[in-house]
Amino acid sequence: MEYITIAGTDLKVSRLALGMMRIADKSVDEAEALIHEALAQGINFFDHADIYGRGECERIFGEVLRRNPNLRDKMIIQTKCDIVPEYAGGPRYDTSREHILAQVEKSLENLHTDHVDVLLIHRPDALCDPIELAEVFEELHDKKMVRYFGVSNHSVSKMELLSKYVKQPLIFNQLQFSIVHSYMIDAEFCVNMNDNRSIDRDNGMINYCQYHDITIQTWGSLQASWEDGTFIDNPKYAKLNQVLERLAKEYNVTKSAIALAWILRHPAKMQAIIGTTSPAHLKESCRATDVHLTRQQWYDLYMAEDKIVP
Repeated sequence: MEYITIAGTDLKVSRLALGMMRIADKSVDEAEALIHEALAQGINFFDHADIYGRGECERIFGEVLRRNPNLRDKMIIQTKCDIVPEYAGGPRYDTSREHILAQVEKSLENLHTDHVDVLLIHRPDALCDPIELAEVFEELHDKKMVRYFGVSNHSVSKMELLSKYVKQPLIFNQLQFSIVHSYMIDAEFCVNMNDNRSIDRDNGMINYCQYHDITIQTWGSLQASWEDGTFIDNPKYAKLNQVLERLAKEYNVTKSAIALAWILRHPAKMQAIIGTTSPAHLKESCRATDVHLTRQQWYDLYMAEDKIVP
């Protein structure tokens, strides 16, 4: 496993993180086996959100920690908040002091821990008062409930606005990114061209994050879209799977490991989130850090589904 040290922190994080969004229907024993496998593979970073499984994912994970309190010091635990879904009275986003404090307190209770290492604001709230958010971040930090902060699915301008008021650095932005969902790269390749890929959807997110020492965490790392699901072995992405298969054989790993290696190859030093609940698949995917794609291999994967390098 490879590790990176997050700028401005004492966090040395694994390049691959385990996303816990899908463990709600797993038993505590199954979740425990998954977590032990992750740690055995060198993963020390676990990604949660208060809404995953209506809180059940945090509760199951917390039960594993209750059984194994010695594991907490081996983990970096991240959670997210501010989405209020329909079942909880939404839909809306809520970055008010009252909501964030309540959700963090609930997450700590569910997770059986006295602090989370990282808290992300899950989605940009149009009614977010950056002064109020800065105050609640300070309160959470002073009470030692949260060590570090970041955002998820936020624009460059929103991060700029928050950074004006928030004392703590925003160390992460968690964004959808994969070989197929690669808009952050497409627009830069096709700048000033009459092509749909030239549409600037993120205002230079990768460059901004590199410049400001913000680590991008990739969600949907093996996903084409919500509609298509994963692109791995998906007949709709036959060309891509041919290249994945060729490289998987060359490196003696799985297609998933190659797809994750594609993300890790970028010099922005992104952290890729894996959402599997299978210990076997997790172990196979962790081989991604053993793969160092050549430039040509990286571009072969990028262009496999009719993308262009002008």
